Amino acid sequence: MHRCAMAAVALVLSGCMVGPNYQRPQTTLPPTYADAPTADAGATATTKLRADWWTLYDDRILNDLVTTALSENLDVAAAVAKIEEFDADLREANAALFPEIDLGASAARTRSSGAVAAPSPVLRSNDLRIALSTSFEIDFWGRLRRLLESARAQVLATHYAKDVVTLSLSGLTTQTYFLLRSLDAQVTATRETLTTREEYLRVVRRRVDGGLASGLDLAQALGARSDAAAQLKDLVRQRALAEHLLGTLTGRLDLKLAPGDLAQLPVPPMPPADLPSTLLERRPDIRQAEENLVAANAQIGVAKAALLPRIALTADVGTESAALSSLARSSAGIWSIGFALAQPIFTAGRLSAEVDATTARQKQALVAYQKSIQTGFREVSDALVNVSQTAAAEIDLQASVDAARDALHLSTERYESGYSAYLDVLDAQRTLNTSQLALIRNREALLSASVDLMKALGGGWTDESPYALR
Repeated sequence: MHRCAMAAVALVLSGCMVGPNYQRPQTTLPPTYADAPTADAGATATTKLRADWWTLYDDRILNDLVTTALSENLDVAAAVAKIEEFDADLREANAALFPEIDLGASAARTRSSGAVAAPSPVLRSNDLRIALSTSFEIDFWGRLRRLLESARAQVLATHYAKDVVTLSLSGLTTQTYFLLRSLDAQVTATRETLTTREEYLRVVRRRVDGGLASGLDLAQALGARSDAAAQLKDLVRQRALAEHLLGTLTGRLDLKLAPGDLAQLPVPPMPPADLPSTLLERRPDIRQAEENLVAANAQIGVAKAALLPRIALTADVGTESAALSSLARSSAGIWSIGFALAQPIFTAGRLSAEVDATTARQKQALVAYQKSIQTGFREVSDALVNVSQTAAAEIDLQASVDAARDALHLSTERYESGYSAYLDVLDAQRTLNTSQLALIRNREALLSASVDLMKALGGGWTDESPYALR
């Protein structure tokens, strides 16, 4: 037994592994992003990537929401359970490299026929048997090691899949929180608009009572006031829905948040100039796609090994006797050792087809990996454009709000002096309301785009360079 075990180990150590060894595919990408900010002369940038990127917004409530979501969300729990499943599969694949030992026991009493042509001299007999048996497949072609390689890659893929879930969850929670704060600001602005239109309605009524305005002015003022009231109710409805979504994401279905100020949320700094495209390697979805490729590549070796002979050792050791009292005697000992070889001869092309199928699946995994890199590069580029352009638009939108406020003041004075119709006042009111909401929504879009950029890069950063966006 000892010599056979040593021989088996020698065969395993000297055996080869059929199938291709994994090598990371070369994917051609531009070294930097064309839409990344450019550095000022003499400026130096330091970038520190961080996993808790949402803390860059410096909001205690947001930090609490994201932390709770990552610990209580059911999607994360499902991803953790998936990891546990594949961890068990990995242990199962690893166990196949070791011999399996089974304990078997049997007891039988038989009676022979005395009416046959050559009857047995013993009509009744007992057979008691206790034995340890083992079987061990010699992994000469690397089939089991390729299975282990595939299982290990699948475990890593599930870990990265969990990271994808947590990154998406933290991003969705953060963007929903920004939407909630945006709606808070829109509700505040719309309430101010409603108050202003109610004041104008009282002014118009006094002018109508004094014969200085017509019923048309009163109808227009009533319509403007009703529009603002309906707009306010719709914004309140949208805020409630956003709050409900946050409650579901965090597992706190009774979540209630007090109104907050969107303008107090800082925009994280822009990434440094010449942002390297190699940062894509830290994205969990790209890492997951690569591990899926590793697993598919290893399965080719498993399929090719099935075409070759399968070699196994078997052994039994134990005792066998007709009486229980004699089972422990040395004369009752039994043992056997065997060698088995199985070579597929005719499978009607089934094994060759399996090799072709696993090769095709490896090609699909390769395309998925390359596509994930291209998608990641595009998402970073899109996010860079969105951040830069929405940040630039904020100045114009603020100027639009200021101009609309001046126009409303001037049109009011002209109307009260009798130089213009009330329609000019209504247009100025609508323009101011539209400009205020556009400025608030642009601020939300800027914050949301910064989240998209962090997600696209697989995390956030800190940048203390002088050209960082504040």
